[in-house]
Amino acid sequence: MNQFPEQEIRDEAVYEIAKKMAVAARTAPKGRGIDNTVITIVKKDGIKEISDTLKKMTEDEGLPAFFVRDADNILSASAMLLIGTKIEPLNLSPCGLCGFGTCGEKRKHPDVPCAFNTGDLGIAIGSAVSIAMDNRVDNRVMYTIGMAVLHMKLLGNDVKVVYGIPLSSSSKNPYFDRQ
Repeated sequence: MNQFPEQEIRDEAVYEIAKKMAVAARTAPKGRGIDNTVITIVKKDGIKEISDTLKKMTEDEGLPAFFVRDADNILSASAMLLIGTKIEPLNLSPCGLCGFGTCGEKRKHPDVPCAFNTGDLGIAIGSAVSIAMDNRVDNRVMYTIGMAVLHMKLLGNDVKVVYGIPLSSSSKNPYFDRQ
């Protein structure tokens, strides 16, 4: 008789959920229908590289100790969704939500996000984590992961805001009740 102990299938099941999360993030509503999101999934080897980068950044740049905590914490993930946004104004008039009077004025400050870029990113993240929740996969949205991903330029040079969502299927959510 063929048996498939759950310990052997968990990583693959979590990876399948990560793919559904990526689709949910992609299909989330976007301002003016303009999609500036960039989404990818990493497995164990990529998670290890991101963890190592977080540790090195902490050492080299004097970042707070919780970066190391997160670096260690994400190693328990079976997969991780990375989701970021390009910084591109949507040419709305009137607007000014970014703090500048016009999109033309905002373009003079290319590292300042358009309010719609970050808003769309938040909606996409919410859509993604709802899939994890619906499938009982433990997760946590982490900006520290995004800092490492930006440092590594994993999503490209034009992506300026990134979050990571590690995914786990253990008996206790490893991303909460942390030291």
